[in-house]
Amino acid sequence: MQTGSFLLLMAVGLLLAGCAILAGAAVREARSEAAYPPEGKLLNYNGHQVHVVERGQPQGTAPDLVLIHGSNGSTRDMTFHLSPALEDRYHILIFDRPGLGYSDIIDPEGTSVQTQAEMMRSVSQQLGVERPIVLGQSYGGAVALAWATDHPDSVSAVVSVSGVSHPWESDLPLFYKLTSSRLGGLLLVPILSALVTEDYVLNALDEVYAPQTVPEGYGAHFGLAMSLRRTSLRANARQRANLRSEIQAMAPRYGDLSMPIEIVHGTADTTVGISIHAERLANETSTARLTRLEGVGHMPHQTHTEAVVAAVDRAAKRANLR
Repeated sequence: MQTGSFLLLMAVGLLLAGCAILAGAAVREARSEAAYPPEGKLLNYNGHQVHVVERGQPQGTAPDLVLIHGSNGSTRDMTFHLSPALEDRYHILIFDRPGLGYSDIIDPEGTSVQTQAEMMRSVSQQLGVERPIVLGQSYGGAVALAWATDHPDSVSAVVSVSGVSHPWESDLPLFYKLTSSRLGGLLLVPILSALVTEDYVLNALDEVYAPQTVPEGYGAHFGLAMSLRRTSLRANARQRANLRSEIQAMAPRYGDLSMPIEIVHGTADTTVGISIHAERLANETSTARLTRLEGVGHMPHQTHTEAVVAAVDRAAKRANLR
């Protein structure tokens, strides 16, 4: 076979494989969205769709509480254990962060924590919520702090659960380097979206939950395939790639915060280390109180929900909402 013919066959083969991968990803995404449709309202922020779930008591009859999920999560992470434990005494708004769940990407290069906070503040006000308690878990903790530093008069209190607050030394993991790049987003992300199994994702969660285990029913409730959609993988990777620089610029402002801050963090958290984040935040803010959960990993809102609920109640009391 001549070299030209061989290269042509190779090109055709690669093209067909690429088309099959894209088709597979599209079919899988359609199935996941059919199985896990939006649970809340689809609102508008500067021309972008925002998905927000409203739970609990009627607005105006109980303290307002905003819940913000972590990396590659969705509102469903917050409606598994945490929201049901709070709905009897709070009016709750739960947001899909940009590019995740059913909220649109705002910045294709990676929507900053500051823009995410402004989006949630604006949409909350559309719904009549002016000064909520803002709870963020993991990456969502950084969004909660961005809301508090940029718009302190619109926050009654902050609750950080395993939250990111300070810059760290380790380099960006290779996975995020690849998936946040233009070439990786074009080539690698569709392959992951089409081929990675839900069982693989569920097994990967073991590391996030460790030393605790993934609660029974969490995967089915969360909808693991939703996090494997191409838009979600790209949005999450780019946000994650930009996070350290955003945190580095924000952290010097924590000393100016005056609202009550409750921090809940596991001592065995290897995803967001307590000494790098929670302990420093407690030391640098005069109103912060840290609750250490001995031997607990990164997901206390699922494994030790009562401790997180108690922190919300303390925040409400300290903010004179109770």
